[in-house]
Amino acid sequence: MQVNKKTIEKYLCKWQDILRLRDWDIVVKIVKKKWRKSGDIKIDMDDKKAVLLVNNKPKCDNFDELVVHELLHVKLYGMDQMIEDLLSIIYGRKDSKKRDFAYTQFMLLLESTVEDLTKGYLSAAKTKKPLSFGRLRSAVDKELKSK
Repeated sequence: MQVNKKTIEKYLCKWQDILRLRDWDIVVKIVKKKWRKSGDIKIDMDDKKAVLLVNNKPKCDNFDELVVHELLHVKLYGMDQMIEDLLSIIYGRKDSKKRDFAYTQFMLLLESTVEDLTKGYLSAAKTKKPLSFGRLRSAVDKELKSK
């Protein structure tokens, strides 16, 4: 399924209000090159600006889910950066097994927390579209092909 900028902007406007992010300037950019992600967000905390990147052929076909997930990263960005800085203070900025382990565990926890919050907001908003199983579906498809 391909997406267009106007469609994503409609979802962005809706969820910026709900998530109380109206004071942020957020623009949508559709990524047309081959990309493994459905979406991502680049954030400038100082200016309260962000760019919502959306794959033109996303694995996720629930745009409410995609937009809410990325906007929740905006909400949690300050804590995200604080933890990353703390990991650098404790383990140093250079690659080390301890830092890599701690960073990986933090990122897994961050992503699972964002996903849980996304499901909660979608449920509270009574969003009808089923949740995306994009990453899981890809893993299952890959495993079935290998057998």
